[in-house]
Amino acid sequence: MQAIDALLRAAVERGDVVGIAAAAGNAASTLYEGAAGSRGSGQPMAPDTVGWLASMTKAITTVAVLQQVEAGRLSLDAPIAEVLPALARPMVLEGRSLRPAKGAITLRQLLTHTSGFGYNMWHADLAAYMAKEGIPPVASCRLRALEAPLVADPGTAWNYGIGIDWAGQAAEAVTGKTLDALIREGVTGPLGMTDTVFRLGPVQRAKLSAMHKREADGRLTPIPFEMPQEPEFFMGGGGLYGTARDYLRFCRMWLNHGMLDGAQVLRPETVAEAMRDHLGPLAVQQMVTAVPEASYDVPLFPGMRCGWGLSFLVNDEVGPDGRSAGSVFWAGLSNCYYWIDPKRDRAGVIVTQSLPFADPRVLAVLAAFERAIYA
Repeated sequence: MQAIDALLRAAVERGDVVGIAAAAGNAASTLYEGAAGSRGSGQPMAPDTVGWLASMTKAITTVAVLQQVEAGRLSLDAPIAEVLPALARPMVLEGRSLRPAKGAITLRQLLTHTSGFGYNMWHADLAAYMAKEGIPPVASCRLRALEAPLVADPGTAWNYGIGIDWAGQAAEAVTGKTLDALIREGVTGPLGMTDTVFRLGPVQRAKLSAMHKREADGRLTPIPFEMPQEPEFFMGGGGLYGTARDYLRFCRMWLNHGMLDGAQVLRPETVAEAMRDHLGPLAVQQMVTAVPEASYDVPLFPGMRCGWGLSFLVNDEVGPDGRSAGSVFWAGLSNCYYWIDPKRDRAGVIVTQSLPFADPRVLAVLAAFERAIYA
């Protein structure tokens, strides 16, 4: 444990991060919790420091959606247009023009990023089209952001995108509740994730970390940042704030087959279904940035085929830093990361607050943290 503390302190001293919080555990308990550096204004980083979770929101939204599948309100494989008429006639962007999509979109495709939706951040043609049409980025939390076209026909390719934002809209449609309420009542409340919220309250603001930007000279400098606090829609793909401590509880629920401290939020068979690869002959593709100030190119286990479960990456082979084949993993744009390894009964989380995403220096810290946890 002291070695991990030293690892985090060294990351701060090298300038890899301004502040970092980390947690790791198994099905039974928390094994490690620590932090180093500052969250801004001289305040120390801590395991309960609040940061923007960005796309680590996706797995939490997916649990709320899968609860509706378990209740029979949603189907993984029926056309999602039965619930969301706005997706009845999706259009595909080819170059600069649109054409009707070939095939219907399903909830399974939304959750596995095979629906055809993308992000402008990794699709230059989509970025140009959205700019021309005045479609805002999804992080604006404006409903018009969901009008972005597909970048591929449903079921034909893996493209990381806004599918889980649409899945959240489906859960709202069949329950009559906001995604905020569904997550609070069905996920974060039962799991005791008290600081995991879309809207920052006084308690969360008092523990909030500043966001930072990696400058050309390697320095990290603070920048203004806040997710919309009065959103037109709750961004199921990336709107949550939270802590390393809270998120480890979420990861440990997956290790416990859907349960934590007596709260059963998913059935064991649903957990097994979510954590398996759903891509079949398809595979996760490397993500090449179209917006360098927001993300570097994203290296996803180069040379290794990776699949996708219901909201997270599945590595087919043993990872280079200790995780087993069949582990699941994902991240948030703010350089937050987690992995869940059911075979070795381990999960780990790190929370930093910096851009661009996939910062090689932060990824090196994550790798060292993972090796230390397994050691």
